[in-house]
Amino acid sequence: MDEDDSHEHVVPGSGEKLNTSDVHGYDFRGEFDFHEMLDSYATTGFQATQLAEAIDIAERMQEVDATVYLTFTSNIISSGLREAVAYLVREGYVDVLITTSGSLTEDVIKTARPFKMGKWDADEAALRERGINRLGNLFVPSDRYVWLEEYLYDFFDDFFAEEKVRTPTAFARELGETLDDEDSVLKQAADNDVPVYCPALTDSEVGNFLYYYRQGYDSEVGIEILDDYDSLIEDGLLADTTGLIAVGGGVPKHHAIMTNLFRGGADYVVYISTGMEGDGSLSGAPPNEAVSWGKIKEEQTNYTQVEAEATLVFPLLVAEAFKQ
Repeated sequence: MDEDDSHEHVVPGSGEKLNTSDVHGYDFRGEFDFHEMLDSYATTGFQATQLAEAIDIAERMQEVDATVYLTFTSNIISSGLREAVAYLVREGYVDVLITTSGSLTEDVIKTARPFKMGKWDADEAALRERGINRLGNLFVPSDRYVWLEEYLYDFFDDFFAEEKVRTPTAFARELGETLDDEDSVLKQAADNDVPVYCPALTDSEVGNFLYYYRQGYDSEVGIEILDDYDSLIEDGLLADTTGLIAVGGGVPKHHAIMTNLFRGGADYVVYISTGMEGDGSLSGAPPNEAVSWGKIKEEQTNYTQVEAEATLVFPLLVAEAFKQ
């Protein structure tokens, strides 16, 4: 083997020039500009570039006046992202919310009693003895749920007074109307006529308290979910264009893309997720998998996924795409 052959094995190719952008990050010399830094993410590479794509798609949703779905799991409300979600609803940037039951309970609790910063490596048995529940590095004292039970029991009396069987959207709307906290997602949704869909309403303390309430006070009360599903599908069919921002996976994410299937798929989609694709789970499924199901339209530039933890990147997306 001569030297030329050896070199070809080590450095193959014809020297073809690529017409894509140069990799280049933000220049921190001189006066700092936050927006220029985020603009530079487009050529930074890795997940910074994915975030730049997400910002671009979110801006395009607004330019075409898309009906915007925001889906999120309950840990988003557990964290300090609650305020960002409330902002998007308050300012009219989102039209539909889909979430889990824990979001509703924790949003209500935070209107009266805050969650507290904790630590990841706490002594779990000691926390249990002290009546403290751990969510990652957040602490939630059990007295929050004692207060919530009393609050919801009073609410249930009024909520079921005239109709025994209600929907999750009615539950979220009327519960939001009782709250007096500008950072409450439920209050902002109720005030701004944004529906909050919660297809798994019983999967949190709400379910426990509904169970106790029906056993102890009124055996005829119930929650009907199919009416909400009808509304979600029919409203999607009436939308000219739809956009989806899915923060986390699970039922909320799938409810949005599944109901968009009926209209031929969502037009613009941003996923923010740490889910892994390798196990075949929905939470880890990237947008192009949903294209195969017809849940997202197939244009090459209408969807992206940011593989990052939401508290790191969601505020940046909101700041750049919705706060300029």
